Amino acid sequence: MESIIVRKMELGDIDSVLDIEENSFSIPWTRNAFVTELKKNKLAKYLVAEVDGDVAAYGGMWLVVDEAHITNIAVHPRYRGRGVGKKIVEGLIGEGQKINIYRMTLEVRRSNLTAQGLYKKLGFIPCGIRPGYYQDNYEDALIMWKDLV
Repeated sequence: MESIIVRKMELGDIDSVLDIEENSFSIPWTRNAFVTELKKNKLAKYLVAEVDGDVAAYGGMWLVVDEAHITNIAVHPRYRGRGVGKKIVEGLIGEGQKINIYRMTLEVRRSNLTAQGLYKKLGFIPCGIRPGYYQDNYEDALIMWKDLV
């Protein structure tokens, strides 16, 4: 069984994270966006998951008072279906619990049933829709929440 290690994202991870972005999203975040998140956004926490030393996934969240908003999660296509995404979400949940976050939220494409299934398994509950949320095709987003306490 392969080793999956979840740790804090560092500036040196950005090339790998950009590769994941470009292989996962039609409108990927830029290098500058990640640098800004890591260096300047005091409300942001980002993690990466390494599989046998390679950055295979990442996830991030913004902390707002006692809630966390998961901003993005992505797994490189070659590592999908191997439990890496679950480890990243569990890592974000754990980080939130360490700092007494009460609730977490995220948006997910209505068509992304795989991600929705993972989030439901981890205790997220669908609570609403954001119509036309995604800029690339105006797909609706499903809003999901999880209580941490």
